Amino acid sequence: MGTARDQLLILISTPLYIIIIGIEILLSNMRGKPAYSLKDTIQNVYLMLLNGGLDLAFRAVYVGIILTFFYDHRFTDSIRNPWIYWIVLLVFEDFMYYWLHRVDHEVRFFWATHVTHHSSSKFNFTVGFRSSVMEPLYRFAYFIPLALFGFQPIDIAFIYSATQTWGILVHTERINKLGWLEYILVTPSHHRVHHGSNPKYLDKNLGMFLIIWDKLFGTFQPELPAAAYQPIQYGLTKPIGKETPVTIIFHEWDSIRKDLRKDGLSLKDRWNYLFGPPGWSHDGSRHTSEQLRKMEAESDNT
Repeated sequence: MGTARDQLLILISTPLYIIIIGIEILLSNMRGKPAYSLKDTIQNVYLMLLNGGLDLAFRAVYVGIILTFFYDHRFTDSIRNPWIYWIVLLVFEDFMYYWLHRVDHEVRFFWATHVTHHSSSKFNFTVGFRSSVMEPLYRFAYFIPLALFGFQPIDIAFIYSATQTWGILVHTERINKLGWLEYILVTPSHHRVHHGSNPKYLDKNLGMFLIIWDKLFGTFQPELPAAAYQPIQYGLTKPIGKETPVTIIFHEWDSIRKDLRKDGLSLKDRWNYLFGPPGWSHDGSRHTSEQLRKMEAESDNT
């Protein structure tokens, strides 16, 4: 289910992606710090195709049936002024995406899907394509309030795609801080922090387009200079052992399965292994983001 707007967005963004990826490859190699590897890039494309295929197959359901159902039962008519309509939809959709993304990071059941996006030790434009494969199956639930407030489902889907284009473009080390835009938008500097596995950077800067949500809800962390903090380490706190097309997508689900089969677990323990924060363990053998930050702070104070 697409529109002329979707097709125009694809026509504009596709050559843009090709150009900027080519420039990034050239610049990084000229500076002796290659940002790409063939294996990682193939993985990124593979995950993008799986996610895109699933999203395309499911779009008729979540746009044409589910969101349309709630739009038909909306609380109010949509905003009549087209400029205000699109601006409010952009801000409202970005706000709901922030909470989708935050839940993906703070609830292990959803982190098991989102973890694929963070599994690369590289950080380049193609990492933006390294999609959370199964997210289209539940992402729409966060956009139901938009339909209830009178925004048309097809417009919701378009704005998500448009902001996702911005979300892809911030996956680069080649762009430094952007002055006053750092106060409003998610920038490459903010998103480098988001992909860092350093304790101070874990689960920070969760917005897609606007950084204001992170500043309002306490998840903002600026990128620190090398003199103030360690260089950013991209990827997971515990890298995937053997990377295969299957393990990249399902390794965290397999870890959940193993955790749930441990002996002597209480009902609360099993709940926490499913819906607690990633890294939670009943015996302290692993650590959550907050625990890692606390341990780092205590180490710095000694």
